[in-house]
Amino acid sequence: MKGLYCQLSEHGEDASFVFQEVVPPSVLLDHFVKVQVKACALSAVKTKLITELKLGPGLIPSGREIAGIVLEVGQKVSFFHPDEAVVGILPLDSEDSGLCDIVFVHEHFLVHKPEKVTWIEAAGTIRDGLCAYTALHYLCHITAGNTILVMDGASPFGTIVIQLANHRGAKVISTVHSSDDEQYLEGLHPTVARVVNLSSGKANLVENCMEETGGLGVDIIIDSGVRLYSGEDESPLKQHLPHKHEILCVLAVGGHWITTMANLQLDPPDSHLLYLKGGSVSFLNDEVWSLSNVQQGKYLHILKDVMEKLSNRIFRPLLDEPIPLYEAVVSMEMVQKNHVRKKQVIQL
Repeated sequence: MKGLYCQLSEHGEDASFVFQEVVPPSVLLDHFVKVQVKACALSAVKTKLITELKLGPGLIPSGREIAGIVLEVGQKVSFFHPDEAVVGILPLDSEDSGLCDIVFVHEHFLVHKPEKVTWIEAAGTIRDGLCAYTALHYLCHITAGNTILVMDGASPFGTIVIQLANHRGAKVISTVHSSDDEQYLEGLHPTVARVVNLSSGKANLVENCMEETGGLGVDIIIDSGVRLYSGEDESPLKQHLPHKHEILCVLAVGGHWITTMANLQLDPPDSHLLYLKGGSVSFLNDEVWSLSNVQQGKYLHILKDVMEKLSNRIFRPLLDEPIPLYEAVVSMEMVQKNHVRKKQVIQL
């Protein structure tokens, strides 16, 4: 059988994607489950993290969010039985690509898929749901009445964060980068309290947030990247992002800033402002759940809750049309370059 794999360059920066023939293991290990894949969602390969963990160079499996049917279980598997529908995220060190017809997964990385949820929805929501839960429940402990600022809320991840925050009773402010994104967010139910369109450069993020909160600032900020330097020193791709000082200015006393930037730098004046507000900065890295088994029970609980909310239509993911397998390479290249706005899911 064949799977989609990522080939890193010698420096670990450039990535290319190829289908590679793989030989399945002849023996099913005790705690592993043999799954026939029905759908696989695509997410960018974290080349820098993989290089740091010394999992490359070489062929790195691509497509890790899977949904499928259990074909066979190991002797010591207690959670699953043949013919059950499951969904999960393959760990970083998995040798199987999610685009293989058959994958072998440890039972602690899978949960049951509800009947009401389609294969495409399950695979396309599981990772963004995990990220949203990690940010709102484990990094900032969201409560009813909080005000949350979601940067780029019209992305697949931003959409799930908004829906989970609204479900928890929070007021949501979101930024967008186009009129189409603004129209999409205004059509969400429950509604977003305020949508700030940053595409024209005319809207002031700080003024809008302060006006919406009565000058108090927002309790939680979840960014999609920030500018660390002044405009002339930053790359053109980041010109639409808010500056880190704007983020700190809109943060309320005791607020939480959840960042997706691994290379965030705070200068002494930034740290002093954060100190005066009694605020905190947390780094959102969803891979920690699979890199450490210390909180495996919490991880499985999150995955089950994501599927339950998807089944109850609390989550309505932003998915593109299902993609056939022969277009997987082109789709994966677009995902890796961040050239798509909707979640890409391959239908097998």
